[in-house]
Amino acid sequence: MLDIALIREKPDWVKEQIIKRADNPDRVDEALTSDTHRRALLVEVEALRQERNVASKAIGRVMGQLKKAEKTGDAAAVAQLTAEAEAAKDRPRVIGDRISQIDEQLRTVEASLREALLWIPNIPHESVPVGVEADNVIHAPQGAPLPQFDFEPQAHWDLGPQIGIIDFERGAKLSGSRFYMLRGHGAALQRALIRFMLDMHIDKHGFTELYLPWMVKSQVFEGAGQLPKFFDNIYRDAEEDFMWLGTAEIALANIHRDELLDEAHLPLKYVAYTPCFRREKMSAGRDVRGIKRGHQFDKVEMFQYVHPDESYDRLEEMKQYAIDICDALGFRYRLLDLATGDISFAMTKTYDIEVWAAGCGEWLEVSSISNAGDYQARRANVRYRPTDGGRTQFPHTLNASGLAIPRVMIAVIENNQQADGSIVIPEALRPYMNGLDVIPAA
Repeated sequence: MLDIALIREKPDWVKEQIIKRADNPDRVDEALTSDTHRRALLVEVEALRQERNVASKAIGRVMGQLKKAEKTGDAAAVAQLTAEAEAAKDRPRVIGDRISQIDEQLRTVEASLREALLWIPNIPHESVPVGVEADNVIHAPQGAPLPQFDFEPQAHWDLGPQIGIIDFERGAKLSGSRFYMLRGHGAALQRALIRFMLDMHIDKHGFTELYLPWMVKSQVFEGAGQLPKFFDNIYRDAEEDFMWLGTAEIALANIHRDELLDEAHLPLKYVAYTPCFRREKMSAGRDVRGIKRGHQFDKVEMFQYVHPDESYDRLEEMKQYAIDICDALGFRYRLLDLATGDISFAMTKTYDIEVWAAGCGEWLEVSSISNAGDYQARRANVRYRPTDGGRTQFPHTLNASGLAIPRVMIAVIENNQQADGSIVIPEALRPYMNGLDVIPAA
């Protein structure tokens, strides 16, 4: 979340940045109202605590005087001091009751403040183009040449079932629309892609592999910036506080939750494979055919905790790591700089990578590479201790798809098909396919 001190100091500027994101800035005023109320209550309760300390000391003073009067046998003084002692004893109780009332108000106000802050998106980096999706900056394609065919290439939704590697009918029979089943060489190809990507990120890029729970607590989604904004897109348990990961990033952003890291250990580089579950809101049409968008899909995810000074240099590295996969698989790809209105809620800057798929004739997004700044670290309370002994700081968090499997599958199938329907396996994947170099036609 954003630092309340930043909102307090530059509320109009923060609102301007939120408007650039095509989001509603009203939560800024709600946060400021709650913050002002909270600070006033804190001032009042602190004054009351000091008053209670004074009152407590007054009890001791009066009781001391009362004991002296009792020793001297001064009945009038004893009577007067006894009354004063009773009044003095009553004052801390009255003050304590008021403090309890304010503490209850503080809990309510702090909850309102946190709720408002949870709805405020991250601030776009100054380098992000202003606009909506149509204003994304699309760079010239790179990588391998476009695949050439002396026949009409098929889309994967036709070719896959034809050669028996994708089964849409049985997938739908098991789970409904937007589900599918991979079989034989199709299932092996997906497994090969996952293993190949993990190995490259571990061996070449220096990441540590993690195996994560696929169900996590709701606070984990909140820490990653997914809640409360995207509640309706999350699959969740009806009885327990469990939610199914929509991306490994959600868990990776929380593995050091409430921890104090050492600056010397940064950056921390993690990679994980998980299935991903999302309540995709899809309409009928060309955009949703095949395996391009579904309620369940597989992804390899990279994640880093980095020093704030290195944040954007590390983002460029992460972008290159995703490109390395595209190059190794022989893809034609292009890079997009996402505009302020298209970057996701918790991010300050995002690149997308799209690969060409010859059968459906589309550029398909296979990776988003993003910098969340300290936004996620604040929500998950992840801090690091500087080596110079200064006050604790929040690290920056970076994430990148490395890559999303279904669309990579599409590109591999469609770009490497042959006239008879067989599919040439990219050389980088052959060791993971037991040496198989061609998926045969039916």
